[in-house]
Amino acid sequence: MAPNWKQIAAQKRDSVLSLIPEEWRIPAPPPVEEQRNVTGTFIQQYLDPKEIEITETEAVEIVKKTSTGEWTAVEVTKAFCHRSAVAHQLVNCLHEIFYDAAIESAQQLDHYFTNHKKPVGPLHGLPVSLKDQFHVKGVETHMGYVGWIGTFQGEKGTGKEKVYESLMVKELRSLGAVLYVKTAVPHTLMCGETTNNIIDYCWNPTNRNLSAGGSSGGEGALISLKGSPLGWGTDIGGSIRIPAAFNGLFGLRPSSGRLPYEGMANSFDGAPSILSVVGPLSSSSAGLKLAVKSILRTEPWKHDPRVHPLPWRYEQEETARKLASEKKLTFAVLKHDGNCAPHPPIKRALEETVQKLEALGHKVIEWQPPSHGKLEEICGKSWNYDGNADAARAFALSGEEPKPNIMFERAPEANATDIMRNQVNKRDAEKEYMEYWNSTSESTGTGRPVDAIISPLAPFTAARPNKYTSYSYSVWVNVLDYSSAIVPVTKVDKTVDKAYADFKPVSDVDEKTQATYDAEIYDGAHVSLQVVCRRLEEEKVLAISEYVYEAIHG
Repeated sequence: MAPNWKQIAAQKRDSVLSLIPEEWRIPAPPPVEEQRNVTGTFIQQYLDPKEIEITETEAVEIVKKTSTGEWTAVEVTKAFCHRSAVAHQLVNCLHEIFYDAAIESAQQLDHYFTNHKKPVGPLHGLPVSLKDQFHVKGVETHMGYVGWIGTFQGEKGTGKEKVYESLMVKELRSLGAVLYVKTAVPHTLMCGETTNNIIDYCWNPTNRNLSAGGSSGGEGALISLKGSPLGWGTDIGGSIRIPAAFNGLFGLRPSSGRLPYEGMANSFDGAPSILSVVGPLSSSSAGLKLAVKSILRTEPWKHDPRVHPLPWRYEQEETARKLASEKKLTFAVLKHDGNCAPHPPIKRALEETVQKLEALGHKVIEWQPPSHGKLEEICGKSWNYDGNADAARAFALSGEEPKPNIMFERAPEANATDIMRNQVNKRDAEKEYMEYWNSTSESTGTGRPVDAIISPLAPFTAARPNKYTSYSYSVWVNVLDYSSAIVPVTKVDKTVDKAYADFKPVSDVDEKTQATYDAEIYDGAHVSLQVVCRRLEEEKVLAISEYVYEAIHG
């Protein structure tokens, strides 16, 4: 009798664990009631001092050491392989492990350095983790679908998984990066939590009462546990920014066409209105900049027809830095999007950030834009053009059941007229929002419109399991295709961040969202905000978000 989908999922889960060397196996973590935070000293107990030193070094500093011969690529790779293995056993953050291939790649890099006395490229010897949408030759891509196990995107017998690689993977190799793991995602990718029938649930390492986010949740959890210094995710509705925010990391959602997406696995591939984009997550802002500048050095527009021919623009970065140093930046703050109030810790983070920026001499005004509800409606239609037929086909391959809170509900497929009408509505909304942004030049006092918007990324610091109630604070950025970066601000303090008294919801979603807040459950969770600039302003948003972080933390 052929195995059923539950057996296949269990076999895959066990096969990944079996790739972890015996000496790296650890006891099951204690219950969350005894140990909610498994970062820091908790995970360090399983590592030796040299491994701790290496894995707790930021990406830019690692590359400095591997590029000068102070550290070998092999010792760095082995340290991150070990730490990532422990991280997975703590929070279920990995889909694929290929440590042997990684160490072989690192050996080749060390051999090159020995012979040529120089690094291969700007990422020489840097371990880089990848969301399980990137195709790596010889490594499976199942993207959380049981029916994709043992296939190439659901197709059996092609053998493409043995030789095919995404463009970004080829570029990372050419830059000297070492690839070693692929990280967990929710099946369909359409969820702010990371859950599927193979890994079950990916937990937030800082507070295991909460989600690590999604859909790049495995990346968020792994980097939070310092099992990776730099990783790549994708974002169609918040999927880079959500796990970055939930895990206290830095993350960049670039505009579409800035970084290459060629050759990636996906759900709903070909949907025209809102494009998924590739972007980095890291434990430092400098790591994001290193990642983007390095990829742009490869001139990806020569190999991906949708990438704009835009190298790194130093002048945009320097202009933003000059305005910051002269205390002449202008910000707008979004306090409430009209759909859902942010939880108390996020409200506090907004207030404290505004106070610090104003104290430094920058101008802050309140952002009161055109309806975000309209943008959310456009987004929902865009995501559902095919009535979820693509995901239904993937689920049907194994007969598996979708996990709770996954955005999966069969509906009639849109016709060409429906799609064209939504495209026009989207274009009109983009124009309306653009002109509102332009109009702020009348209130900034500089003669310029605001330089950036500071906004919640979600109404909560992290979602509780199966309680992700609203995406309204993230999807407006995707509809408008703006550049956005996540800035860690503070942590929840149960003695300060009390639930609102006499709260009056403006919608059912608002009421449900506030009902999920419990100061005791959320205590210690990361609190982050997003900084938003206009389309294709990646250099600017990285410079400003780094400045905002420094303004907050000193």
